[in-house]
Amino acid sequence: MARTSEDSSSKRHFHWTKKVGNEDVEAPSIKSSSNPNEEDKNENVKSHVAMPTPKKRLPAVAVARLRSVLAALGKNRSSLPMGLGSRVVGTLFGYRRGHVHFAFQRDPNSPPTFLIELATPISGLVREMASGLVRIALECDKEKEDQKKAVKLLEEPMWRTYCNGKRCGFATRKECGHKEWKVLKAVEPISMGAGVLPGCAGEAGADGELMYMRAKFERIVGSRDSEAFYMMNPDSNGAPELSIYLLRV
Repeated sequence: MARTSEDSSSKRHFHWTKKVGNEDVEAPSIKSSSNPNEEDKNENVKSHVAMPTPKKRLPAVAVARLRSVLAALGKNRSSLPMGLGSRVVGTLFGYRRGHVHFAFQRDPNSPPTFLIELATPISGLVREMASGLVRIALECDKEKEDQKKAVKLLEEPMWRTYCNGKRCGFATRKECGHKEWKVLKAVEPISMGAGVLPGCAGEAGADGELMYMRAKFERIVGSRDSEAFYMMNPDSNGAPELSIYLLRV
């Protein structure tokens, strides 16, 4: 009985060890059977984690598009003629027995943004300036509501001219041609002053000596229908000797 109990106990012991061994052997199969579920869970987790990835890329795409749009706008803007700033270069010139020309430039090297020819002789304007302050007013008419066009004030073609309150005919806007550009290039090194250009007197169509006056002007924009140009004095104490007003009434 003792041996039988020992055998049964040893058999039970052996059977227990074998069962444990079976469990150990079968454990990988259980793990392998549970792997697909875990892989599915992992894939689901990865898919949930990977969802925000496109959202992170959207701002980068939007920024790239914005940069391309800004670059295109900057390129188009650079190709347009530059307007006038708050400080401009003003040149008054004309032949002694000819009409007055006014030119406003952004800087001495740039083409004129505003160039007009007045019916007033330059000799008469010189006399007015010698006697005191000169105020020149240029007026043009506003278009009717049904005929309105997007025309800038400096691009108006025709002006009524007043010099110190006196009517002085009309002024017309001009394009800068070869002769006008030659005069502006001749006085380009001059920042402020007045004089005569003898080299232009012998040209065809010239009527006497070419007189000029050049100075810096302060530009004040009141509205889309009013602007003013004040000649800047070096001492900056007295009133400007020459003022030009542009009005659309």
